[in-house]
Amino acid sequence: MGEGIKAMLATPIQLADQVTKQAGWQCLRTECTDLRARAEQLAALLRQAARADLYERPAKRIMTDTVQALNKAAGMAARCFQSHSRLRRFFTLNPVSGLPRTLAMLDTALEDVAWLIRLSSPHADDDLCGGLPNIAQNEPVLGMIWNHIARLNTGGLAARADSAATLASLAHDNPRFAKYIIEEDGVAPLVKLLKEGTDDGQEAAATALGLLGRDEESVDKLLHSGVCSVFAAALKEPPMRVQAAVAEAIASLVQHSQSCQDLFAQSNAVRHLVSHLASGTIQEHSRYSVGGSGSRNSTPPLAAMTNLHSIVLAKSLSARQGGFGSSAPNSSEPLNRARPNQMQSVVQSAMAANTTTNGVTPPPGRPQPSSNGASGRGSREAEDPATKARMKAMAAKALWMLSRCHVGVCKSNTESRALLCFARILENGDGGAGTRLQFYSAKAIMEIARVAEHNLALRQSAFKPSSPAAKAVVEQLLLIVRKGDDDDDLLCPCITSLGCLSRTFTASETRVIGPLVQLLDDREIPVTKEAVVALTKFACTENHLHVNHCTAIVDAGGARHLVQLVYLGDELQIEALILLCYIALHVPESEELAQAGVLAVLLWASKQAHMAQDLRVEALLPGARARLDLFQSRAFR
Repeated sequence: MGEGIKAMLATPIQLADQVTKQAGWQCLRTECTDLRARAEQLAALLRQAARADLYERPAKRIMTDTVQALNKAAGMAARCFQSHSRLRRFFTLNPVSGLPRTLAMLDTALEDVAWLIRLSSPHADDDLCGGLPNIAQNEPVLGMIWNHIARLNTGGLAARADSAATLASLAHDNPRFAKYIIEEDGVAPLVKLLKEGTDDGQEAAATALGLLGRDEESVDKLLHSGVCSVFAAALKEPPMRVQAAVAEAIASLVQHSQSCQDLFAQSNAVRHLVSHLASGTIQEHSRYSVGGSGSRNSTPPLAAMTNLHSIVLAKSLSARQGGFGSSAPNSSEPLNRARPNQMQSVVQSAMAANTTTNGVTPPPGRPQPSSNGASGRGSREAEDPATKARMKAMAAKALWMLSRCHVGVCKSNTESRALLCFARILENGDGGAGTRLQFYSAKAIMEIARVAEHNLALRQSAFKPSSPAAKAVVEQLLLIVRKGDDDDDLLCPCITSLGCLSRTFTASETRVIGPLVQLLDDREIPVTKEAVVALTKFACTENHLHVNHCTAIVDAGGARHLVQLVYLGDELQIEALILLCYIALHVPESEELAQAGVLAVLLWASKQAHMAQDLRVEALLPGARARLDLFQSRAFR
């Protein structure tokens, strides 16, 4: 118990003693006797509370009401005490109209202090502090929250897990309850439970913490409690269901406040999430690492894994030459042919050699995480398929949220094999697990592409035409766009990604424009709008291949579709008009534009007030009209 609580208890104890003295044994009136009895009981309870480790939040409210009741009682007792003789005290007129209410206030204070002592004392795992305090009669949920937070502090592991699950349910049901949990000091015991609890308790604590961050202010309070480092540490240790809950909590916090992106990036959370995403998605995922923020002199994880791989390979080759394996056409064959006990010996020797080289010896008897920071292969294989599928989905969701408008996280994703993982997931799906893994992966690609659109260094390093990962991503994006299913929730993110990557395509890349143009014809409005915006990024002046792209749009029949959208598109009129202006500026000599009546459309649009007043249209429309008027023959007007 802090000094603040002790100071807070001093005042009501002194008041209770004062009431006991003033309503002393010299006074023979029944009312004063009742007052003295309650004051004595309250003083005893307050001294008992002073010896306990009180839950501070309800204690402040209870002590405020207790002081008010004792002040009222002290005023009543003082009137009798000021009379001198016993006889005079007995017959002195002392108004007692307010005494029943004062006694009731003291009874309420007694009940609340007794409840506070029970609440703050350790209790059985399956037992909650009984009853509801009088101070929470108008808000019963507040009393329930106090009970469960106190249980988190004083209960056993099973009781703490149950209370964390209840708090998570309350936070999920109502944002106001989530604020109550934060205000009533519920974050710290949840963080402690995530670090020290059982598997059920850790999962419930991670879920609750993720649900508490409903707005930027709440997320800031969680960050001050150190959740970032605790979440990053939890991503390294099994079980996987706890890691999945942590990944979902990270996604929730970042969704409501981007201020925590830097903290998660600095705590290597991105690296661990990529590791979980890569597990079972691409081969040899443990050798793929993320550029961390460690010392420049430290050995890169990829180099460390390469050295380890070389050690294992050398030892397996020597073992094979010793007579337990036959010759193989490639260097990985001995590893596959080794007997289990010999293979285990090889791996243990290699790990010991690598550990000795690094100067660090792991504690005996404790399972070690893999070199990529996540749980080892054995623990992964022991998990059930549903848990693995959920872990992948939550890792993809967290990476999507962390990548939004953050160059550092996007760079970490592209320097690792995250892009290749996303491409493979778009190709293979989630294996029928029913998760939204593909959707989260498509959204993550979209966010990385959005950052790369405005970051030349990221564009050149991650999406250069020779990059295998970039090729795989573009191939999957094109497959989904060519399919063009309006009901597919992957379609819009894939269209956006292609538009953001428009500056990375070479002049020889002719596969992209056609599928996007096809989406302009009789599609759902969101799909058509994304397609128009994406094509505008290909056709705009900032794109150095704008002439090639504009020609490709016209050759694919885009002019005819855009004319219809300008006339009839309603929500799409201005976006379609901007794209049409770029095409008219860059390929005004095209006969297809004349046959589609583009000049007439531009003349009509210039007379529409809601279009002409748009700043983008105002900057493009006059020049586009002038270029068409100059290059097109009157025969086509």
